[in-house]
Amino acid sequence: MEKVRILLVDDEERIREMIREYTSLEGYDIDEASDGIEAINLFKQQKYSLVILDVMMPKMDGWSVCREIRKTSQVPVIMLTARGEEYDKLFGFELGVDDYIVKPFSPKELLARMKAIIRRGSSAAENTAKGDRISFEGLVIEFNSRNVYVDGNKVNLTPKEYELLNFFVQNPNRVFSREQLLNSVWGYDFAGDNRTVDTHVKMLRESLADYRKFIVTVWGTGYKFEAGVKK
Repeated sequence: MEKVRILLVDDEERIREMIREYTSLEGYDIDEASDGIEAINLFKQQKYSLVILDVMMPKMDGWSVCREIRKTSQVPVIMLTARGEEYDKLFGFELGVDDYIVKPFSPKELLARMKAIIRRGSSAAENTAKGDRISFEGLVIEFNSRNVYVDGNKVNLTPKEYELLNFFVQNPNRVFSREQLLNSVWGYDFAGDNRTVDTHVKMLRESLADYRKFIVTVWGTGYKFEAGVKK
């Protein structure tokens, strides 16, 4: 199994020390950066399984670092921030952030979220067959490349949008509550923040254009993927 290497970016030494202490117990390798510029330089030199990224940093903030990372990589990103407003979360999700945790936080909670993301990545790598693809009318999903096409045009999904779509198409015609989607797609109990699911469903529907019709709202329960015969 490939060694897990994490890039930890935070300008507070005590935060890096706390995270380093907990993650080292899992046997993860960690590279650290104290500002955004240093983070980008490290990212260009190494392959990482996960990036933990603070928002407010000198030289280059976390949002800008995330944008740079997303130009070349879909590596999972967890954002750390002292702000918890809904706007900040929406902004982060639109940039392609996989998870979002507000300071102060429990290191055990952060570790649980890290392990869930890493476990999902490993499972996807093991179970996805090369060239595997599914199409529903003009919606095409290529599992190996994680590419999605709408009427022949490639659409740019955030990592979490793709994972949500992938889960839906693998489980068609089944109704899932928001709690079930949180546990299955995010991989842990997301502190009951059901709005996270609604936000990502809305973003995914917008990305799928006319094929948003496949993601059906089941009022009072949750969502299901309902489409014609797959090809």
